[in-house]
Amino acid sequence: MKGTQVEKRLVTRYATKSKVAADENQKRVEGVFKELENTKPDNISYIVLRLADDSFLHVSFHNHGEDETNPISATPAFAHFQDGHESRRDGAVSQTSAMLVGSYITDIG
Repeated sequence: MKGTQVEKRLVTRYATKSKVAADENQKRVEGVFKELENTKPDNISYIVLRLADDSFLHVSFHNHGEDETNPISATPAFAHFQDGHESRRDGAVSQTSAMLVGSYITDIG
């Protein structure tokens, strides 16, 4: 997305009920990344962090029209990730829009 003005930025955070729930959640998130790697959408950047307390932080940057579906949530792997998500989670999901102040990204894989 170099040189593209990103319109949508979301930060999502939630806790998981246990290490087992966090492991399952991570497995499903990895499935989303595998699908994105295969489909290679050119209008998103997506980072998910598993924190030391087994909570998760998702940061997504995406460009799509208001009448278009978010390219991340449109994947079958994301539907699988969402399936039963509430049973792995401890509490609610916190999601907010964000303003990008700056970025420096290298190949961090």
